[in-house]
Amino acid sequence: MGNNIGGRKKAKVMKIDGTIFKLRTPVRSMEVVQDYPGHVLLESEAVKHFGIRAKPLEPHQELKPKKIYFLIELPTLPLEEKAHRRARSAINMSAKDRLECLMLSRRSVSDFSIVKSTNVASDGPGKSAGPGATRVKVRLPKAQVTKLIEESKDEDDAAEKIIHFYRENVR
Repeated sequence: MGNNIGGRKKAKVMKIDGTIFKLRTPVRSMEVVQDYPGHVLLESEAVKHFGIRAKPLEPHQELKPKKIYFLIELPTLPLEEKAHRRARSAINMSAKDRLECLMLSRRSVSDFSIVKSTNVASDGPGKSAGPGATRVKVRLPKAQVTKLIEESKDEDDAAEKIIHFYRENVR
C-alpha cells in the first residue's frame, strides 16, 4: 500500500553546512567521526535543550535509528599559552591585609601622604625620606582637598592648610 519499512533503521547526521547523510544502524559514534578528525557528534535533542552546552556523544555510544545528529567541528584553541593571572588567596592573608583590601576597595575619600617639609631628605618622587622626616597619612574628602589646594599659593601652603583642616576636624 505504499508504506516504506526500509528507512526505519537509519540515523541521520547533519553537517554544519546543512548536508545530510544517513547511516545504517547499529553504528557507533567513533565510526562516524573517524572520517572527520576534530569533529564530534551531538544529539539534536541535546542541542535543542542545552544549546552550545550540549555534550558530545562518547566514542563507544551507538547512534539510535530515526534520530538526527549534528556533526560539528570543535574549535581549536591557540597553542600559545598566555600568562596566567594570579589571584591573591584570602587564605594566606592576615586580618590586617584583608581589612586594608576592604578599605581600599570601598574608599570614598582621598588619601594623602604628607612629608614634613622642614626635614625632607628625599631626592625626588618615589625615594624614601631621610631619618628626620615624618610621614603622615591623612584622609579627607576630595572636594575639601581640591578647595584647599586651589586657595593655596604653593605646595607648602597647601600642605599646611590640609594639616590645619585635619587637626580642626579630628577634635
